[in-house]
Amino acid sequence: MIDSLRKLGIAAIVGTIMLAGGVSGCSSLSGSHVDCNVVKLQAESGRSDAEIASAIGASESDVAQCHGAEKSGNTTSGGVQSGNY
Repeated sequence: MIDSLRKLGIAAIVGTIMLAGGVSGCSSLSGSHVDCNVVKLQAESGRSDAEIASAIGASESDVAQCHGAEKSGNTTSGGVQSGNY
């Protein structure tokens, strides 16, 4: 009985390690994607591109690309939307 529980415990640990390794490996597949919402919030708080890039682990050129026109479809960012509701 103890041997079967020990084997089950070892199998659970190995499975957890494999699952954790697989999930952590997926983040490296996305390439150099930068979350522009994070960059926008950091820039609004007064941080420079170099500081933001260092904080999120990206290059300054990737951070600088987020300063262009908004691409999320929300063209009224921060403002009141017009129209009848």
